[in-house]
Amino acid sequence: MLLRLRAMLAALWAGELLTVALLAAPNAFAALERSQAGLYVARLFEMDARVALAAGLLLVMMERRLQRDGVSTGSVMGWPMVLPLLALLLTVLGYYGLQPLMAAARSGQGAWTFLQLHAVSLALFGLRMLVVLVLAWRVLPGAGAATPRT
Repeated sequence: MLLRLRAMLAALWAGELLTVALLAAPNAFAALERSQAGLYVARLFEMDARVALAAGLLLVMMERRLQRDGVSTGSVMGWPMVLPLLALLLTVLGYYGLQPLMAAARSGQGAWTFLQLHAVSLALFGLRMLVVLVLAWRVLPGAGAATPRT
């Protein structure tokens, strides 16, 4: 049961990231005035960061439980553990680390411009999306060698 919940959570997280990247953010800028779209997307990314923290921590806890119960036969730091930890790191760097720098750049402070920081943020988000997609694929019951089908 926990294997299926883990797979479902990883798939939902991947879907959330794809929805934000491919639908919500681009359509906000297509439908709203630029300043309003910016505010909307900023709120969207704030919510995404919270979802990422919750999903990442839940997936790590689920993997620890599966290892403890002997269901997950991978190593302690195998892919089902490393990928959510990496996604958490990318979230902390990409959102919580860059947001104060981006706010300073908007007001003309700091060594980097807003555009440079936005590019770094976009790259970290894209990398996180790729990591979560790989995670969703690898934890699919029956798809990976480390997760036996139940």
